[in-house]
Amino acid sequence: MKQERAMVIVGAGEAGTAAAVALRQGGWPGRVILIGSEATLPYERPPLSKGLLTEGKDSRPKFLITAQRLRELAIEYLAGVNVLSIDRATHTVSLQGGELLSYERLLLATGARPRMLGVPVDPKCRMATLRTYADAVAIRQTLRPGCGVVVIGGGFIGLEVAASAVSRGASVTVLEAGPRLLMRAVPANIAERIKAKHLDAGVRIELDATVAGIEATEQQSLVSLADGRTFLADLVLVGVGAVPNVELAQAAGLAIEKGIAASATLATSDPDIFTAGDCCSFLHRLYEERVRLEVWRNAWQQGAVAAANMLGSGSAYESVPWFWSDQYDETLQIAGIYSNSDAAINRDLGDKGQISFYLAPDGRLVAACGFGSLAAISKDIRIAETMIGRRIRPDADALANPAIAIKSLAI
Repeated sequence: MKQERAMVIVGAGEAGTAAAVALRQGGWPGRVILIGSEATLPYERPPLSKGLLTEGKDSRPKFLITAQRLRELAIEYLAGVNVLSIDRATHTVSLQGGELLSYERLLLATGARPRMLGVPVDPKCRMATLRTYADAVAIRQTLRPGCGVVVIGGGFIGLEVAASAVSRGASVTVLEAGPRLLMRAVPANIAERIKAKHLDAGVRIELDATVAGIEATEQQSLVSLADGRTFLADLVLVGVGAVPNVELAQAAGLAIEKGIAASATLATSDPDIFTAGDCCSFLHRLYEERVRLEVWRNAWQQGAVAAANMLGSGSAYESVPWFWSDQYDETLQIAGIYSNSDAAINRDLGDKGQISFYLAPDGRLVAACGFGSLAAISKDIRIAETMIGRRIRPDADALANPAIAIKSLAI
């Protein structure tokens, strides 16, 4: 086989698509091949749990790039194609159907998949997870006034689906195994505000709810908890986290640690193979630890940085993590990463919302989490994001005082 080596990207989500565009904009003159397992143009995933569940039946995904733009950039997009294996010795990937592609550099942006329940589940039950546009369409077709929806998992996906479902007139119950919602993601005080929004909207929330099994009844599914409680549902939505898709990398002998292990430059244990997005665990210099992020902005930014490094830039990825989630008419925004050793500083904005800041033991601002109206929190979270990246050590009392502008502390 004699073939021009290409920049090959496996995975056509935010990271993969961003990388393909950045390779062209970075001056790569050869072939750029973007491979996606879904038979559609690359699309954004955040709207799947929001607008796509509440809009009309003809609503379409929000595409990341058009077919015309792909042609303009001479990006070869292989839709609905699975990559079976990587041969690192020959620099080739094997596609379903037998075709081999030769690569100069390879980017693995294989994403993640929903984590499944580790309990007995009757295969006749109407179960759903949410990761793809097809998943969202199937859920939307089920949602109707009066239908019963049980959401297993009180994390972001579960709560966003709950909000969308109740807005469609469904009767919604959220089952969370922990003692509160959003255990790993947000502080308890903000989690309580979010819980109150859901309760006001009519969502039923059951905490310390460990699912023991799910059985099919004549018309519905019966969700049984370990403590004996039971819940009937027309649809059971499982939102208990995600698992990085590392199998392709693992079979190729690449290092795996919390995901596909990468350096600060997003290079894997093979210098000609890079990784980005939800599947990637990388060394974040700001926090001096290995992290894996499942947020859309990280995926897009990592795709661009990975592309630059595939072209020889050698740049470290150091962007401050940032995440958002709409909860009814209010928004949740998180910048940075906090740990149990960090000091929490709460800024109460009254009815407008609340922001929690986190200071590391050395006084550095390392994270901020806000919930409330977009106008009340977005600007301060954006300023906090800048402060985190600059390793600023603000005064704790000033952070807590809503009368003191956050901007004045960013010095």
